[in-house]
Formats: sequence, structure tokens, C-alpha cells
Amino acid sequence: MLYTMLTSSWLLYLAATIAAGTPVGDQNPLRGQNDATTPGHISTGLFASLERLSRLVDITYCVGTTGITQPFSCASRCKEFPTLELVTTWNTGVLMSDSCGYIAVDHGTTSMLSGNDGGIADTKKQGAIVVAFRGTYSITNTIIDLSTIPQEYVPYPSPDQGGSKPPKEPEHTCKNCTVHMGFLASWNIARAVVLPALKPLLEQYPSYPIYLVGHSLGGAVAALAALELKVVSGRDNIVVTTFGEPRVGNEGFVKYLDSVFDLGGKGAQNEAQTYRRVTHVDDPVPLLPLSEWGYRSHAGELFITKSSLPPEPSDIRVCVGDEDSKCIAGSVGEPLRTVGQALAKEQGQDIAMWTEGLWDIPSRFKLWQLFFAHRDYFWRLGLCVPGGDPIDWDRDKYPNFTTSDEL
Repeated sequence: MLYTMLTSSWLLYLAATIAAGTPVGDQNPLRGQNDATTPGHISTGLFASLERLSRLVDITYCVGTTGITQPFSCASRCKEFPTLELVTTWNTGVLMSDSCGYIAVDHGTTSMLSGNDGGIADTKKQGAIVVAFRGTYSITNTIIDLSTIPQEYVPYPSPDQGGSKPPKEPEHTCKNCTVHMGFLASWNIARAVVLPALKPLLEQYPSYPIYLVGHSLGGAVAALAALELKVVSGRDNIVVTTFGEPRVGNEGFVKYLDSVFDLGGKGAQNEAQTYRRVTHVDDPVPLLPLSEWGYRSHAGELFITKSSLPPEPSDIRVCVGDEDSKCIAGSVGEPLRTVGQALAKEQGQDIAMWTEGLWDIPSRFKLWQLFFAHRDYFWRLGLCVPGGDPIDWDRDKYPNFTTSDEL
């Protein structure tokens, strides 16, 4: 059934792209893995923060499966976070607009927002509120089947929709904004749990920063949640970190998000930014839905240039603007070398004469990477078993970059 779902979705996706006028065989040259020699890689401090957050988002996959219980216990990585206290979880099932996640309070974290010089900007011991959004097991259908139906985005939902009153004079306005209907539906489901649960926490811990994290669909939902929390509440201490986040909305929405989080548009990014969109060189999801359908990527990207696990700080590039050609945007036309071509090259045979252009597939068509690169963010994410995915069991932790009390 899963094979049929992926096959039908891939064919639908391929047909839609051809109809939109995207040439399948006309691709850009393959980029080298180690061609990023200019400055722009992250510090070990920021790396430690991202690695820890990747484990926190991996725990979301216990919601809807084996579960998370208080104080903060689950079948996966919960024991690695002894200072966390579970507040609540939510689960709406495995559907196209499914919404799952948890809220927890960390009573002993250290802020790990790093400066440009690689130093720690703030080492004061403090707590934090963590809101984590799980990815969906039906990400292919979620993106493809609904992406032709963009929906108007309203930053300030009306009170009868469970929203808050908009600011009298909003600093940022969202003009001609549309977002993916499935992503917005998932946030609308989650917000009925998230906002009421957050209200007493914000009153009880007013100085605690809010860390919103999400993988896959959860990254898109985290983006919508963060915008509402930041604009309506006016809080400045909101930090968003997403892994494999798909494109959420159109150009108007991207300009709005960049403005709200001061991502600088085409200007240089820095490690102190409060929105970190982590992407992977082989992951097709950050390139979806299609730009031909009006979707765009926003700024704040941190690009993992290494295909295999585990990455190191030197493997992560700080990207510039919404679509840096040296980051995920540059892999739109990356061709795929087939197994046959790889074997032939290993045997010293040249088969390029009769295979050239036949199997060149851009990254955004590599839907089989939903099982691999889309999950390869510091760890193999997405399986709630002791120690995480079995592929991680024989891997060492990150002793040089990680401590138990760092966000």
C-alpha cells in the first residue's frame, strides 16, 4: 500500500511538473560535495544546539505510537533530557492533515544562541518552554494532493475561530498571502491544544524563551505557530528550528515571515537569528511544493552539505537570503547517478554515451529519499524505539558538541 501511495504520488507530481513546463531532462551540473570552501559554516555552539533540538523533535514520533508520559518518559530519547517536564501531548491521527506533538518545560537549560564569532551569546542558566511538532507519515500525499489548493493566510484569526484580537497597529502586514491548505489545517487543529496550554505557562514562566521545533510537516506547522505567537503576543524570545521544512506559502507569505523574524531578505544571515530552517543536500521536501504552483522558500536556512550521517559543524553552511544557490536551492537540478552507472564507473566502463539524460532526475523528484535523507538530520529521525532508529544504535553520541543541559 505504501509503495502504491508513493508511486501514484510520484506520477501525479511528475505529470503536474511537466504540465507546468518544467523540463525533466534539462538539468544543471552535479554540484561537488566539498565545493563550499568560503566562510559561512556554523560554530560548535550552534551545532550543539541544533543537535539537541533534533533529538527533541525525534521524540515527537512517540506521540501517536507508544506515547510520552510524565514527568518526561518515552520509548525513545526522553531519558536523555532529565530536566524536561511534560505538559501535554496532542494527536489527531495519521491523516493528510494530521497534527501531533508535545509541550514540555525545561527547567535547566542554557541559551545557545551563538554570535558571529562562534562564541556563546548568553550562557546564563535559564528555563525554556518547548513546543514540538511531529512530522507526518503521509508527507507525500499531504504536499502533493493538496498543493494545488493554496488558501488565503490570515495572520490574526478572529476570536470566534479561537484567535486573539489583532494588534491595533500591526508592525508587519501580510499582503496577498496564501499558504498550503493542508499545513494550515494541521495548525488549526493543533492550536486548539497548543494555545490554551501555553497561556498559563507564559504567565508562570514569563522569562522563559519559547523553542518551537518541527520535522517535515511539523516544520511547516511550527512556522505558522511561531508567526501567530510572535505577532499576536509580541514576544521577542521565540526561537524556531525546523528540520526538512517544506515550502509553506507564496511569495507574499515568505516576505511576511522574513520580516517578522528579521531574516534580512537577501542580506547575510548570522547565528543569532531566531529562525533556523535546517535542510539536507539530498532531501526533496524543502523543495516542495513546486515553485510552479506558486510556493517559495523563506530565509533562515542552515544547509547540511554532507549526504551521510553524522554531520559535523564544518558540514553545515549558513545560507544567505530566501534561495541561496549554494544551499538547497542549488540542488533543484542535481542529477542522479543510477546504480548501473555507479557500478560501471567502478569497473572502469564509460556508459555515459548511452545513458546521458536518461536517468537525470532532480532532487525534488527523489521521493524515495523520504525514507532516507528526509530523516537524516543529525540522527535518523522518525522512529520511536529505544535509542531511536536502529541505524543510530552503533553510533557514538556527539561528545565534542553536546552537553545534557544545552538548547
